Order: sequence, then C-alpha cells, then structure tokens
Amino acid sequence: MGSSQRKKNEKKKDFQKTKLKVGKAKAKASNFTDTSFKSKAIVMGQQSLSTTAPDVIQQFRHSLSLAASSKSDKQRRESLAYLTSQLSSEPPVNPVGTHGILHKLLPLISDSSTPVRSQLLKLFQSLPPAEVRHSTEQAIMFIRAGMTHLSADISNDTLGVMEWLLEVAEDDLVTCPGGWVKTLTTFCALMGWALSSSNQGWSSAPRAGLKAKGAAAYARQIATLAKFLEAGLRPETAIPEDESQNWDNMYRIPRDSNAFEYLNLYGSRRDEEGEMYPTREARQRVFERRFLEAMMKGADQAKKEGGATGRAASALDKVLQNGMADYESLTAVDTQDLLGLW
Repeated sequence: MGSSQRKKNEKKKDFQKTKLKVGKAKAKASNFTDTSFKSKAIVMGQQSLSTTAPDVIQQFRHSLSLAASSKSDKQRRESLAYLTSQLSSEPPVNPVGTHGILHKLLPLISDSSTPVRSQLLKLFQSLPPAEVRHSTEQAIMFIRAGMTHLSADISNDTLGVMEWLLEVAEDDLVTCPGGWVKTLTTFCALMGWALSSSNQGWSSAPRAGLKAKGAAAYARQIATLAKFLEAGLRPETAIPEDESQNWDNMYRIPRDSNAFEYLNLYGSRRDEEGEMYPTREARQRVFERRFLEAMMKGADQAKKEGGATGRAASALDKVLQNGMADYESLTAVDTQDLLGLW
C-alpha cells in the first residue's frame, strides 16, 4: 500500500461512526476529568481562610518584610508607604523599634527604583531623631556606599539621606568610628578631588569623578559637604562646670548604650580612617593634614564655574575659613607617623 492510500484511510477514520455494543460503555476521551465526587470542604495547601483580619502589629511586620525582600518595585514602594503611615500616626506604631527598621531598610538606599528611594527617605524622616542616633554608624556605611554608586540617580538621592542624617544626628555622625575621615574621603572621590599622600609627600594626578557631573548635582554635592564640615568643625560650646556632675561621671553608671566605645577595648585595631575623633581639635588636625589642601583647590576650581556651583563653592570656602581659623598646626611628630614606623 502506498503512502497516499494510507493517508486517505487515516482521513476516513475521522468520519466513520463507531459501532456501539450492547452493555459496553462509550470510550472516554483522553482529557476526561472525573467530577462526580462531592465534598463538604475544600482544603488547599499552604492557604487558609479567616473571618478575622491580622492585627496592626502583624501587618507592620509583614510590610517590613515585604519592603526589605520583595522582588517587585511596586510592592516595595507600597510597603514603605504603609510603614510611613503607621510611623506618622498618633500614637506611632513601631513594634520592632527604630534600630530594627533601619537594620532592615538601610540597604534600600541603593535600590534601583527611584520611587522606592523617594518613599524610603520619607520613612526615614518620620523616625524619631533621638532614636536614630544610636544607629548612626550603621547608617553612614550604607550612605557612603550609595554616594559612590555607579548610578548617578542613586548617588544624588543618597545625598538626601545624608542631609537627613546631618539634621537628626550630626554630632554622632562626625564622632562615630569612620564617620569623619571615611566620609570625607568618599566626598573627595565623589567629586574627583585628588588627595595628597601624607606618607610619600606627593599628590595623585587629578582625576575625574566617578560619574559625569551635572551642574545641579555638583552644586548639591558641594553644599552637602559644606554642611558636613560645618557640623564637624563647629566650635564646641563650653559646658559650665558642675561639681555634682563630675562626681556623677566618676561613680554613676553611664546611660549611653556604649559609653566606652572610644577606647575600643574589644574591637579590632583601628587605622586612621576607622578611628573616632570625638573632639573638634582632633578632627581639625586630621583634616588639615589630609583634606584641607585638596578641598581648597577644589573649591577654588568650582568657583570659576559660576552659577549654583560657584555659590555652593563660596559657601564651602567660608565654612573652611571659619572652621580652621583658630587652628594652629603642630610641628611635633604626629602619633600616626610614629605608628607607621613599626
């Protein structure tokens, strides 16, 4: 039998009527589904139905988890919006504490979605300032990472987070470990200002910033740097001596969470960048040795551009003059130079 005849026979099968036999059921189709069963309840795996909605605390924790780990940009933004509304309510709802919120949400500073970053800043602004200061060291690490991000949008939005942190915890920011030197180094890298090497006595060649600088973005970077320097170089207010307070400091238990952190009793040895600089004089000393020359040159160069950049550079120059006016450079050998000999 040829192939053409076989094809004709196969086509005829579609139009042939099947002969039914008495007492024998009709053949079932290949996609037949049995629906003859009956049940009083339907059980679905990993799902449950309830007439009572979860309470506010459960919803808060669930939204916090979604904001930190959801793959959807829209879901992260909506979760952050819900958290912001709960924190802004009267009384505010926060079952995990400010430190718990910052621990979960600080990585979102470098989120790829612009609406998520905008909503995140609104949430940070709704947190109580007195409780934010205890997480300053953790916050500034994520802020520095966001400032040096390859995306210009993420870098610019991170400056808003830096401005918020300066408003709520500027003293803790400039005194925490790495908060002074590492942050200044990040600003210089962001704007492409070359730093001089204190050990070799030479300056690296001028290099461009990590990204193309628009006029508005460059002006904002300089303005934020000026606020940071003003917080670190501002003259310290003299506290009137109180004899009873002296006895309290000597014999009473400190109220701070880590009152002896500056001693670094149990941590690893810190270098100059990771050190704490609790006094204005200490910050002036390291600033004059490592950053003053580069920032003066950068400010002078920015003044020549005029416009918003020139005005921001003039404000920065004024902050530098006021902050370093009463500083006298020491001619003695610095402690860091002695440590470098070992």
